[in-house]
Amino acid sequence: MSMTLDLAIDLISRPSITPDDQGCQEVIARRLQTLGFEIQHLRFGQVDNLWARCGHTAPLLVLAGHTDVVPVGPVEAWQFPPFTPTLHQGNLYGRGIADMKGGLAAMVTACERFLQANTQHKGSLAFLITSDEEGLAVDGTAKVVDYLQQQGQSIEWCLLGEPASVDKLGDQIKNGRRGSLTGILTILGRQGHAAYPHLADNPIHRFAPLLQELCQHTWDQGNAFFPPTTFQVVNVQAGTGADNVIPGQLEVIFNFRYNTEFTVADLQQAVIQRLKAHHLQYELSWRHSGHPFLTAQGQLLEAVRLVIKEVCGYETALSTGGGTSDGRFIAPTGAQVIELGLLNRTIHQVNECVNIEDLDKLSVLYERILERLLLE
Repeated sequence: MSMTLDLAIDLISRPSITPDDQGCQEVIARRLQTLGFEIQHLRFGQVDNLWARCGHTAPLLVLAGHTDVVPVGPVEAWQFPPFTPTLHQGNLYGRGIADMKGGLAAMVTACERFLQANTQHKGSLAFLITSDEEGLAVDGTAKVVDYLQQQGQSIEWCLLGEPASVDKLGDQIKNGRRGSLTGILTILGRQGHAAYPHLADNPIHRFAPLLQELCQHTWDQGNAFFPPTTFQVVNVQAGTGADNVIPGQLEVIFNFRYNTEFTVADLQQAVIQRLKAHHLQYELSWRHSGHPFLTAQGQLLEAVRLVIKEVCGYETALSTGGGTSDGRFIAPTGAQVIELGLLNRTIHQVNECVNIEDLDKLSVLYERILERLLLE
């Protein structure tokens, strides 16, 4: 059994459902400490975070990720128990193996080989690991980045182990992400008897034309780096539970995944203008999860692309699609941020799994990237 596989099995056997770390970071910290890393366990609220650094000079390369995982869903739907690592037909099964404990294991073993073979290298190497990426993401990477800035520690390059690959390892990397803006909207009407609609004001009927307008609207065409902005309704709730009562209000939660063609203020104003144009009575609040970010060029992107070509034999594709990542907290500091990890086809699903050979190959990719950035 390879060292990467062995560590991955240890990590996924720990039921670290967000934000509970379940000792994963301590396992990683012990291995890094033997390599000379200075270990800091940073706990904010109920969230465990690990900052481990080896070296004191610039440039600083950070390997980043998270130990928390999403809930398993219906256990009976899993082929194997989700926190009992299982090897089957060339795959390793377990909740969090793809997203992203396999990536973390590959990062640790890559770092071990690199430092054992290269006692002299330029710059510094660090790990930033949180247990609050799959949850609220309030007391995790965002707080650690604030702490690092207060300490005067500046990140030059950040390699995130998020599962960005699609059909084969390294065929896609993320060099940015869209922003995420959520609206919590209440349409106000007047409750009444379903048989006497003239005495009521149905908020569902009121909102329906605007909903169609919002869903059919083309917000933009995207640009050279980002896909188009999207609008999605993620929850709708109304009614009293009775089939003869017109509800007095309708609650709608919607989400924008937006690119650099828009600002948060632009999107908010666009929604408010439409609400007013439809003469709706409403209450509206917003939750902003992160601005779009992009690493369009730089040494990190160049190194990752060259290494994938050398090791895998094909060119990687750049993507800024998908959800958000903790890169949104790191990129605004001026750091170059790239996401490279395992295949994402089973993440957040039952029977989450990865190809066993990909674990070792990913570790090699990470090691070669370290060599390109810290030796040349």
